Order: sequence, then C-alpha cells, then structure tokens
Amino acid sequence: MISVIDLKICNIASVLRALDTLGLENKVVDDPKDIGQPDKLILPGVGNFFEASNRMRSLGWDLLLREKVLEEKVPILGICLGMQLFASYGEEGGQSKGLDFINAKVSYLRSSHENLRVPHVGWNDVSRCDMPIFDSLEGDNCFYFVHSYEMIIQESVQAAYSNYGVDIVAAVQKDNIVGVQFHPEKSQKAGLTLLQNFARRM
Repeated sequence: MISVIDLKICNIASVLRALDTLGLENKVVDDPKDIGQPDKLILPGVGNFFEASNRMRSLGWDLLLREKVLEEKVPILGICLGMQLFASYGEEGGQSKGLDFINAKVSYLRSSHENLRVPHVGWNDVSRCDMPIFDSLEGDNCFYFVHSYEMIIQESVQAAYSNYGVDIVAAVQKDNIVGVQFHPEKSQKAGLTLLQNFARRM
C-alpha cells in the first residue's frame, strides 16, 4: 500500500491517477493519525515552502514522517515541493525549517542570473543516475518541471541533474529517501516507469 500524503496545498489527483493507471494500491492520508503501516509514502507538493513547512508542523506531519522514514525506514518519494521539504531549510516566503532528511537548502533558481525565465516550466532532460527509480530508463530522459526554487545539496548523496542555465538537482536519493524536482505523474511513459520503479524496487 502506498500512502499519498495530502497537505491540502495542491491538487494530488494527477498522482492518484498515475498510481491507478499502474495498478498500484494507494490511499490518500490527510491526517497523521490515519497513517497506519504503509509500505511506501509519497509526499507531493506544489506551492510555497514556508506555508507547507508550517502546515506540516501544525498538523504533526513533521514528527510522524521522521518516525516513519528515519526510524521505521519506510521508503518515501517527494515530488517537487515534496522533495524540497526534505531539505534542512527553505528560503521561499522567509526562511523556515524543512524535514532535514537531507542536508540541503532550498533557494531561488540560479537560472534567473542567466536571464532565463523563472519559473522553470516545461520538459527538460535529466542526467542518467544510478538510482533504482531510473532502472530500465535508457540514457537521459525528459521529464516535466514546474518550479521557481531549487535544492542546493550540502552533503554527499546520490543526485541526478537537469541543466537550465545551470545544473539543478532533478532527483536525489539518501537510503530510503527519494525526491524528484520534476512531476513524474505528468511526464508520460518515463514518469510512469519511474513511479513503478519506486513502488517495486525501493
């Protein structure tokens, strides 16, 4: 069973449709007390880091996720803002704490210094990386991005990159913790393959 965490800050319908298309058993959880014993967790997100971080803390998700992910070692996939929330802190909307799963900060896209449009919206190649989520995907693959902030990693972890004026973190893995900056649920066949890999190989 994959539990999809709903922080009530974005529409998670596309994620649920993708999981249903793949035949992956899933349920939406919007209250930490209803989490049960999931096999996997997905934390989707679109929106403001400061708002999401405060919502996590006020609802008790931060403590529960640390217990499930760090102590019980339940695999988790963070999507877009969900990945960014794995960082130590974010600067969007004012500095606020993340889950601190990965020693990293979330800052405004450096691509703005290259006179590139921000937010970064559209399809972009992601470098091949030796992570289970990329198994059976050959070479670079195109995924769909929508974001104005990026994760700047400050420790040695596995990462894949996409170039948008500068190399930005497109995916990261630390043990049972996996994050993707792009939206696999909107990335057609490659995205569905990635979600299936997370469900079956993590």
